[in-house]
Amino acid sequence: MSTTRETPEEGVDGGVGVTALLVAAARAIETHRPDALARDGYAEHFVRAAAGCAGWPVRPDQVPDGDADPLWGRFARYFGLRTRVLDDFLLRAVHTGDARQVVLLGAGLDTRALRLDWPAGCVVFEIDRAGVLAFKHRVLDGLPAAPRAARVPVPVDLRADWVGALAGAGFDPAAPSVWLAEGLLFYLSPAAETGLIDSVDRLSAAGSALAYEVKLDKDLLAHRDSPLYTATARQLGIDLLGLFDREPRPDSRGDLVARGWSTSVHTPYEFTRRHGRGPLPEENDALGGNRWVFADKP
Repeated sequence: MSTTRETPEEGVDGGVGVTALLVAAARAIETHRPDALARDGYAEHFVRAAAGCAGWPVRPDQVPDGDADPLWGRFARYFGLRTRVLDDFLLRAVHTGDARQVVLLGAGLDTRALRLDWPAGCVVFEIDRAGVLAFKHRVLDGLPAAPRAARVPVPVDLRADWVGALAGAGFDPAAPSVWLAEGLLFYLSPAAETGLIDSVDRLSAAGSALAYEVKLDKDLLAHRDSPLYTATARQLGIDLLGLFDREPRPDSRGDLVARGWSTSVHTPYEFTRRHGRGPLPEENDALGGNRWVFADKP
């Protein structure tokens, strides 16, 4: 993930990069739950390899308050649910359609190329800054990690010419593709989000699909005292609100519809109820404005 608050060479040791470790720790905790919605056996290795994360939990029994902990309970369950829902989206898209190109925008420490059941011929392009991908490669190189699809890292900042870098990595805009922007857009400026969505549309042939996450809160600071934000700042020193871009968000879904895409918008809580586990609404809810958008280009 990339924002103007970071320099291009930064890895996972500061700014938005460290949030990739937060999500990895959440995936590790989810992996070890008996009722896990998603399993990622690589996630805890990222956390253990990073400086400053020595005390972070990677298993449920390392969280004394369990799901009552705002950070490692409720927030971690959110990330576990998000992982499962977006796993399902990607697999459904490639198994029911013709797309064999998968593009992860702001891939971070994503391991889907290694752990999902991809059909033959799939290529997973992982776009992120060089520092993030270098850290990821160092950890995976020390593990018995065998990709289940062709994995193509694309080390480029999303503020730079990522379209050219993606083309140079072998992406074919004439073939259908599946795109994922997980935990990315609310760190970008409105102009950057609009530009990214425009590029995805231009690069997407008929039969392509896209999923992304947005926040609909008109005022993010209305939840600045929520348990989720205060626990993250107190326990990890991460000020999420300081990383989010707080300008009014563009109507990316409306832009896609105007370009002929079909879209659907869902709250995370819909999937909590569908799967029988995950976060539910609460007072002063920092997750209340989160939406997951799914789009298809006929």
